[in-house]
Amino acid sequence: MPDIGPIIPEIAITALALLILIADLAIKRKETVAFLSIIGVVGVAYLTLTNIGGFTFGGMFISDGYSTFFKTIFLLNITLSILISVKYIIIEKINLGEYYSLLLFATTGMMIMASAGDLIVLYLGLELMALSTYVLAGFMKYDRKSNEAALKYFLLGAFSSAFLLYGTSMIYGLTGTTDIKAIAKYITESGLQGNQTLLLVMILFAVAFGFKIAAAPFHMWAPDVYEGAPTSITAFMSVGPKAAGFAALGRVFMIALGSIHVDWSAILIPIAILTMAVGNIIAIAQTNIKRMLAYSSIAHAGYALIGIITGTSEGIASMMNYLLIYAFMNIGAFAVVIMLRSEGFKGEDITDYEGLAKTHPVAGALMLIFMFSLTGIPPTAGFIGKFYIFMSAINAGYTGLVIVAVIFSAISAYFYLRIVMHMYMREPKTEVTLTTPPAMSLTLTATAMAVLLIGIFPSTFIQLARVAVVGVLE
Repeated sequence: MPDIGPIIPEIAITALALLILIADLAIKRKETVAFLSIIGVVGVAYLTLTNIGGFTFGGMFISDGYSTFFKTIFLLNITLSILISVKYIIIEKINLGEYYSLLLFATTGMMIMASAGDLIVLYLGLELMALSTYVLAGFMKYDRKSNEAALKYFLLGAFSSAFLLYGTSMIYGLTGTTDIKAIAKYITESGLQGNQTLLLVMILFAVAFGFKIAAAPFHMWAPDVYEGAPTSITAFMSVGPKAAGFAALGRVFMIALGSIHVDWSAILIPIAILTMAVGNIIAIAQTNIKRMLAYSSIAHAGYALIGIITGTSEGIASMMNYLLIYAFMNIGAFAVVIMLRSEGFKGEDITDYEGLAKTHPVAGALMLIFMFSLTGIPPTAGFIGKFYIFMSAINAGYTGLVIVAVIFSAISAYFYLRIVMHMYMREPKTEVTLTTPPAMSLTLTATAMAVLLIGIFPSTFIQLARVAVVGVLE
């Protein structure tokens, strides 16, 4: 038997998902299922943070600081997603226990992706995450938009998986291994830098991961899927799968293909610029807040890519810190969107927010905090996230890329602050009834406090990311 110590958190969350599936048969109140899921996730988080690390299955599975940091983001993401789901899935009449099991299975896939030391394990984790998320996107079976979202996500997700498998098969033929560290060693020792097949593999991987993180021009599925999926699942998808994609991207490009950094950075720079351009410019024309946040999510993938492009430990740490911050501010924004949802009122159009600060000052203030953070205005966490990303890029010699990113960041202020303008400078057209159950109140309080605290005391979090990268990506 191999040492199962490093993989204990993954075993625990898989067992939890299966237990929730069985418990759903006996428990009538689905709120209890949600509560049990959160308790289980807290237990898994404890196991993750206290895990001694190491590797198992011959180095195919690695538990280190890098994977632990990403797993913390995933577990935070699922906890907040469950909390904002409790009220929402009752209103949408999709209050089924398997909803929580699928969230847990998707998170298991993300955790496996973050710890993958082998391309085959990476693919297994990716498919477990993707298959669960396809079902969740189409969870509102009676809604045509939800069905459309699931189908589009499935078809394009399968397409991107094919790119990843094709790249994996080619690099296996080239190096004789799928082990990420062994690939790096073989490329260096055999002097394969500049090999045409290796460059093609790099392009295939860039396309596959580009789909997963919704980077342009591979972003076409994101707006429709984000709009059609249940809002709680949109929040979940906007953080978890994106962070998992970046975790895999970091390992594959920084370790396996680290010796050809010059080549892949030349591919990723135009992708990052195009991603920021598409996300920020097209978001201006959106009237549906879920579509606007979808394009916002695309733009943020562009900013995070800058951390990978630098090819330095500081850049990777800044990217990890940025994704943690993004989890808080994005789920917080979606929580406010869900808070407006009631019987007969969707609250998804931007005009629905007119006068919100006058009728519901607290909800308006919370949305203000999240919009400021997404824009990158101090003293919010969003500013800190961008600051460290941009600084790492400047230190690595990518000043021109940072100037472009700052310009697009300034453009983003238009569509984020337009929501604030609607809330504070317009008269309310309709009386919106807000219901904030304890779970929703807890989510909004936690996310708003995190956004402000990280903005005011940033050093602790960036330091944790720096420690997590030490010795991992060399």
